[in-house]
Amino acid sequence: MMNKTLMAVVLLSSSLILVACNDNDDNPQQGNSTDINNIQNPVVGTPTAYSLTDFSSVAGESVVMTYKMLGVNNQIVQATALVFTPKTTQPINGWPIVVWAHGTTGVADQCAPSRNKITDSTFELITKLLNAGYVVVAPDYEGLGDPEGKAHPFLNVKSEAYSITDAVVATRNWLGNKVSKQWLTVGHSQGGQAALGAAQYASRANLDYKGTVAVAPASNLKTIFNFGDGMVQNLPAGQQVPTYASLNTFAALIVAGMKDQRNPATYNQVFQSKAEVIATQADTICSGELAKNFGEKMGEAAFTVNTLDGYLTQTSFMQVPSISTFLEQTSQPLTAKVSTPIKIYQGEIDATVPYIATNVLVSSAEKLGTKINLVTGKTWDHGTVMSQNVDNIVADIKSYMATQ
Repeated sequence: MMNKTLMAVVLLSSSLILVACNDNDDNPQQGNSTDINNIQNPVVGTPTAYSLTDFSSVAGESVVMTYKMLGVNNQIVQATALVFTPKTTQPINGWPIVVWAHGTTGVADQCAPSRNKITDSTFELITKLLNAGYVVVAPDYEGLGDPEGKAHPFLNVKSEAYSITDAVVATRNWLGNKVSKQWLTVGHSQGGQAALGAAQYASRANLDYKGTVAVAPASNLKTIFNFGDGMVQNLPAGQQVPTYASLNTFAALIVAGMKDQRNPATYNQVFQSKAEVIATQADTICSGELAKNFGEKMGEAAFTVNTLDGYLTQTSFMQVPSISTFLEQTSQPLTAKVSTPIKIYQGEIDATVPYIATNVLVSSAEKLGTKINLVTGKTWDHGTVMSQNVDNIVADIKSYMATQ
């Protein structure tokens, strides 16, 4: 039973992620941002070779680029991104750019995608995009792999968006006329949130933003916490472990991501005493290992004393002022109109980003005038909604890029 529990924890937690986006009526790419990226010399040093995953059959070049971006505290910081150039013939106007926005990996620097191998559906998608003639930019996000050692502002919509827009600007600065002004963002889970954030703040790049594909983008975070709790609160302790371990991991990363910001939440405000000890590991380990640690300790408690008391979040943690602001505002996508195309893929049996959260997201956005093409699947969970739609996503990207 313990092995099954831990396996479920790892599967559930490995997909921990979310979504965001907005724009106003006057400028379809403006949203809440009036900033234009005017950072001088945005590329720091010379990009270095990325060799942890072999893309040599489809990429002319695979590098890690360090670049300057406007950070969460409104100061210029350094960030990192993977940049892949295709082997296809360069068009007269240059290759268009597709940004890949990754899902949750953690907050610690070692969790940055540029410091790890790229596998599964992400590898498949990047390979197919390169074959289709796109430059692929994959930002680590602010604080991940940070040369300056600052925390990653986990699920902060604006931070993720600026990580993307400023990476695109830096890529154009580096590659010059090899790339065109056309760009687009696609992302899964946390990357779905980031992709929608890119739509909200696309005008910062001052280029030709073509659209957004968001896969299982999480939103309405209170709904996610309450949905998970409601699913399992009356079950035996052993059956509660996978869901609560995942939610605890989610909450710990939120707290860890706030530490360099004003009035951050503290672990003891959010967690019961035994859970707090595990949650503090979010500062130094990645999300999968953190979820496993939660699952092991909670599984032991469920087996020995048949209760998870002490291993959960505080009953009123969502009322902590900084947490409440984060859940309702900082992380909430689609709070203003977006006029560029948006397509969302959502699984109806997704236990990480539940269908109900995305349904509320779409309904609220449409009331503001945002048009969303929502595609759902009755058999898609948080992983298969991505893995089973790679070809469809590539087709979406080609369609958006072809529009005038």
